[in-house]
Amino acid sequence: MKKGHRDATLLDHEKKWDNLHFLTSPSDGGREGWGACGSERSEVNRDQKIERPCSFLCGPSEVEETMGWRQSLQRTDMSKARTIYLNEPLKNTFCKNSISTAKYSVWSFLPLYLYLQFSKAANAFFLFITILQQIPDVSPTGKYTTLLPLLVILTISGIKEVVEDHKRHLADRLVNSKSTIVLRQNAWQVIQWKEALLETAEMQTEKQLSSLSGKIECEGPNCHFNSFTGTLHLNGSSPVPVGPEQVLLRGTQLKNTEWILGIVVYTGLETKFMQNSVKSLLKRSSVEKVTNLQILVLFLLLLVMSLVSCVGGMLWKDKHGVDIWYIVKKEHNTHSFGFDILMFIILYHNLIPISLLVTLEIVKYIQALFINWDEDMHYKANNVYAMARTSNLNEELGQVKYLFSDKTGTLTCNIMTLKKCTIAGITYGDQSSRSDAGGRKLSQSQACSVTEAYEFNDPTLLRNLKNNHPTKACIKEFLTLLCVCHTVVPKRDGNNINYQASSPDEAALVKGAKKLGFVFTTRTPYSVTIEAMGEEFTFEILNVLEFSSFCAYVQAVKCVLFCVALPLFLKQCRLRTLCVAYIDLTEAEYQQWLVKYKEASTVVQDRTQSLEDCYDTIERKFLLLGATAIEDRLQARVPETITSLLKANIRIWVLTGDKQETAINIAYSCKLLSGQMPRIQLNTDSLEATQEVINQSCQDLGTLLGKENDLALIIDGKTLKHALHSEVKKNFLSLALSCRAVLCCRLSPLQKAEIVDLVKKHVRAITLAIGDGANDVGMIQTAHIGVGISGNEGMLATNNSDYAIAQVRGRGGRGGRLAWSVEDLVHLQQWRLPPASCGAGKAAAAQNRYLEKLLLVHGAWNYFRVTKCILYCFYKNVVLYIIELWFAFMNGFSGQIIFDRWCISLYNLVFTSLPPFTLGICEQCCSQESLLRHPQLYTISQTGDTFNIKVLWIQCVNALVHSFILFWLPTKMLEHDMVLQGGHTTDYLFLGNFIYTYVVVTVCLKAGLETLSWNKFSHLGIWGSIAMWLVFFAVYSFLWPTIPISPEMTGQVNMVLVCPYFWLGFFIVPFVCLIQNVMWKSIRNTCKRTLLEEVREMESSRIQELDLPRDSEKSPRTETANLQKSPSPQPCEVVFRNNSVDLGNPQGSAFSQVEQTGISQEELVRAYDTTKSMPVGTVPSALSKAVLE
Repeated sequence: MKKGHRDATLLDHEKKWDNLHFLTSPSDGGREGWGACGSERSEVNRDQKIERPCSFLCGPSEVEETMGWRQSLQRTDMSKARTIYLNEPLKNTFCKNSISTAKYSVWSFLPLYLYLQFSKAANAFFLFITILQQIPDVSPTGKYTTLLPLLVILTISGIKEVVEDHKRHLADRLVNSKSTIVLRQNAWQVIQWKEALLETAEMQTEKQLSSLSGKIECEGPNCHFNSFTGTLHLNGSSPVPVGPEQVLLRGTQLKNTEWILGIVVYTGLETKFMQNSVKSLLKRSSVEKVTNLQILVLFLLLLVMSLVSCVGGMLWKDKHGVDIWYIVKKEHNTHSFGFDILMFIILYHNLIPISLLVTLEIVKYIQALFINWDEDMHYKANNVYAMARTSNLNEELGQVKYLFSDKTGTLTCNIMTLKKCTIAGITYGDQSSRSDAGGRKLSQSQACSVTEAYEFNDPTLLRNLKNNHPTKACIKEFLTLLCVCHTVVPKRDGNNINYQASSPDEAALVKGAKKLGFVFTTRTPYSVTIEAMGEEFTFEILNVLEFSSFCAYVQAVKCVLFCVALPLFLKQCRLRTLCVAYIDLTEAEYQQWLVKYKEASTVVQDRTQSLEDCYDTIERKFLLLGATAIEDRLQARVPETITSLLKANIRIWVLTGDKQETAINIAYSCKLLSGQMPRIQLNTDSLEATQEVINQSCQDLGTLLGKENDLALIIDGKTLKHALHSEVKKNFLSLALSCRAVLCCRLSPLQKAEIVDLVKKHVRAITLAIGDGANDVGMIQTAHIGVGISGNEGMLATNNSDYAIAQVRGRGGRGGRLAWSVEDLVHLQQWRLPPASCGAGKAAAAQNRYLEKLLLVHGAWNYFRVTKCILYCFYKNVVLYIIELWFAFMNGFSGQIIFDRWCISLYNLVFTSLPPFTLGICEQCCSQESLLRHPQLYTISQTGDTFNIKVLWIQCVNALVHSFILFWLPTKMLEHDMVLQGGHTTDYLFLGNFIYTYVVVTVCLKAGLETLSWNKFSHLGIWGSIAMWLVFFAVYSFLWPTIPISPEMTGQVNMVLVCPYFWLGFFIVPFVCLIQNVMWKSIRNTCKRTLLEEVREMESSRIQELDLPRDSEKSPRTETANLQKSPSPQPCEVVFRNNSVDLGNPQGSAFSQVEQTGISQEELVRAYDTTKSMPVGTVPSALSKAVLE
C-alpha cells in the first residue's frame, strides 16, 4: 500500500503468516499502527497520524449524500461480524471510497437549491405573492411586478451557489483523482483512488501475492480507535489473531519504508475515523436568524395592516357609500372580504424587503473575496491565500465568544529543537544572559554547525570540549549518552543521515548531538554505532527499559546503564526537560538483575507492575551528568495572538489528543495559563468519582460559579467520558464556564466534537473551532464556524472548514526554515520579536496574524457591514411602503396605489440598491491597525448590542416617523391643489412622484448618516442613486406610446420639475426627516461616548500613537463601560476542599515518548538493521515515475 487511505490490516511479506510481526501499537489518542512488509520494517508514525495526517489522505467528508444532504453517520453494531476474502473481490462488499464535500450534484442542484431558497421565509412569501398576483382583479400592482424581481434574485443567488460549490468539487476531485496501484486479476493496475477498494504493493514477486488466498473474520465497523478483534485464516496455515497492533487507521502515514502490504477491512463511512465523524449541518449565522424572525414579525404586521384596511374600507363605505356614486358598490360578504384581504396583502407586501436576501448574497460574496485577496493573510512561501469556503458566516466571525483549538500544528509546529542543556552544573544555550566575546571568534563554518534557526546556539560548549575544560569528560559522556540512549533509526541519503523517530523529542536530542559533533550513524538489532571527535564507537545494547511518564528511559549498554529521567527544574522557560545520568555496573550486578528481569517479564498477573519494581532495583545511585531542554516550537506570534484574543473577550479551549503534561506545558508557553493560576485537574476512572469531584468544585466556587474566574480546568478523555454523562454534564459545563482557560487532553475526534456541541447547545454564544488535521474535522463541522489550517497534514481540515488559512508556520531560507540572522537570534533570545529590519523575521511575525486578522478585522468589519446593510434595507422599505397605508386613509381603503407600479418594483432593485452595497462592502468602523491595536473593540460586535430585535424595531419606528413626514408634509403642501400651464389640474401620481422623489433623497442621505468610512464608492452610491432616479423619471415619462407601458406617467416630469412646491419640498422635507437623527447622533457621541468613538476621533486627528486610558486611568470623556478595557476574570479567592486543585507550579517534563504500546521499545530497536541496504527498484511495473513522485 503506497498510501494509507482506509483502514487496513498488515501482513508480513516473508509469508510467516503463522507469526505476524508488529512493531508498536496505539498508545496516544489518535496514534495508529506499524506494519511489516517494506524493504525492512515499515514504520507508521502513529504519534501524529490522526492528529497530523498527510495531504494525500481523505477525511470525514466522504459522506454519502442524497440530494446533496449529508446524512447522519450510523454507528454500526459491533456484534455484526464481517468476512473479507483475499484475492476474491466479487465476494467482498465495500462502501464507496470517494469523498464529497460539495453541497450539490448536477442532478440535485435544481431541486435542492429551490428547496433551500424557498425555505427562507422571505422567498417563500414572495412566491406566495407572485401566485396571488396571477389571480384576475386582485392585484393592484400588476401580475409581474413581483415575479420579475424574484427571478432576478434567484438567478443571482444560484450563480453564487454554483461558483462556491464548484470550488468544493475541484477540491474533492483533487483527492479522488490521485493515482494508486492495486492488484486485480493477477495484474497491477493504476487506478484513481476513489475506485480503489484494495490497495497493495509488491512482495517478493507478483506471483507470490496473487497466489495468496484466505479470509479475515473481524468485528463490524465501530468507532473505537484502540480496539480491533479479528482472525486471519490463510489456506494451509493456522489461524492468526489480529488485533489493533496490526490495524492501520485512515489517516496513517508511512515512514522508514517505501510500501507495505495491506488488506482493506473498512472503507468509506465504515472506517473507524468516519465512525467518529459527526453530521455536517447547514450553518446559518445568528444575524440571519434574527433577520428571518424579523421578517416573520413584519409578515404578521402586514396581516394586521391588511385586516385593519379591510375593516376601515367597510366602515368608510358604510359611512360614505351614498356619496361615492363613482365607485362601484360591493356587497359586504365573506367572498368580497377574502378578496380584499388578498388585495391589501399584495398592496403592502413590499413592506418585507424583497431585495434584502440577494443584496446580502452579493455583499457576503464580495466580503469573502476580500478575505481571499488579503495579502496580509497570504503565505508567500507556498503561494497560499486565505480562503472563505462559504460566505454565509462572514458576520459570524465578528461574534466569536468561544474558540476551540487543536494543539499540534495549530498552536505548535510539532517541531522539537534542542534549546538548552546543563552539564556538570554549567548551563549552555542561554546566550541572552551572557556575552561571550571568545565565542564570536569561532570560524563561521564552525558556528554554522551549531547555529540554526531556533536551535542550540552556544559555542562555549564546543570550546570547553576542545580546550580540555575540567568538565570535558562529563561533556563527552553527556553527548555520548544522547547518541546512544534512544529508539531513533538512522537512514542514509547519500552523505546525509536522516533520523526517523516515533518521538520527535528523541529526534531533537540526536540531531542536537549531531550538530555538536557526536553523530549517530548505525543501528543493528543489538548495537549502535556513533562517530565522535573523529573516532567511531560501537555500543552493544543489552536491554532496553521502557519509558513512561513516571519512570526513566534506560538502556543497558555493555555494563553501563544510561538513563534519561524527569527533572523538576528549567520550568521557567516552559521547555521539555530530561535529566541525563549513568551508572557503571559490574558484570555480576548486571547478571543478578537480568535474572529478576526475566522472571518479571514472564509473570501472568500484574506484569507491568512487576517490571516497574524490577526497573526500580537497578535505577539507583545514578551519577547525574546534566539535563536537556527541548522547545516544542510554537507557531509564530501565538502568545501575542492568544493575548489579543483574550483581550477581545474570546475564551480559548484547547482540545488535544496529546498528553496532559504536554498540553499544560504548551498552555504556559503560549500564555494561555499564567503565573500561579490554580488548576483544577480532573483525572478519574469512574462516573461516581467524576461526579463527586465536579460537584465539590462547584460547591467550592459558590457564588462565583458561572462567572469567569482566574482558574484553569484540565481534564483527560477518560474523565470527559463520565463528565458528559447526563447526570454530570450540567455541573461540568458550569464548572468549565467558570474558568478562564480549559484544557482537554487525550481526546478522540468524537470527544472533541461532543464538547464543542455541548457549549454550542447550552451557551448562547458563537463558537469557533480551528485545527489542521483529520481528527479536527468533527469539531470544525460542529462549531458555528470551522477554520482549517492547510499545511503539512493535508487538506482534510481545510476541505471541511468554513474558512481556511494558510500554513501558520513561517518559512524561508533553506530546508523550509526561516532565514534568521545572528542579530535576529539575539532579539529572539531576549524574548522579543526581531526589529523590522530583520527581514524574514518580520514576515513570519506578520503572517501569523492570520487568525487574529480574520476575527478582529474581517470579522468586526463584516459584522458592522452586514448589520448596517440589513437595518438600512428594513428602514428604506418601511419608509416607502407604509406610505401606502397613509394614502389608504385618503382613498377610502379602496386599494388604490399612490406610486406607479413599476416604480414600486424598481425602488429596491435600482433606485436604492447602491447605498446598501456601499454599506455592506466599503464600510469600516475604524482602521485595521486600530482593531488590532485595541482588541477590546471586538466586544462591540461580539455582544450583538448593535443588532437585535430591539435595534431593528427602533429602526422601523424611525422609518415609520419618516414615512409619516414624507407623506403628510407634501400632502399638506398640495392640499388646495394647483393649476398647471394650460389649465390642467394635478392627479394622484403628481403627488406620488413628489413623495417618491423625497423618499429616494431621504433614504440616500440616511445612508450617508450611517456611513463611518467615506470613500468614492460611498459618494457614488448616495449621489448616484438620487441622480439615477431623476434621470429615469425624465426618460420614463416619455416612453408611452413608443413602449406600451405606464401611460399614466406620460408627461409627469414636465409637471413635477416646473412646480416650485417640488423644489421647496426637495430641500425641506428630507431636512425635517433627518434633523432628528443628526441631533440624536450628536448627543450620543458627546454624552455617551464609547471606545470606538475615541479611536475614531484619534484616527481623524491623524494621531499615530493612540494612547487610550489604561485600566487604572479614566478619561472624563469616555464612558466607563466594559469596552474601555478588556474584560478581566474574577480574582480567584476560593478555598478548594478537594485534592483535584493544583496551586503550585506544574511538574513533569512533558517529554514526548511512546508509552504502553502493544510491543516493547526493546522489540522496536531490535527490529532494525541499517547496515543492510534497502531494495528500492522492485516496485511493480505499473508504478510510473509520476506515481512515485
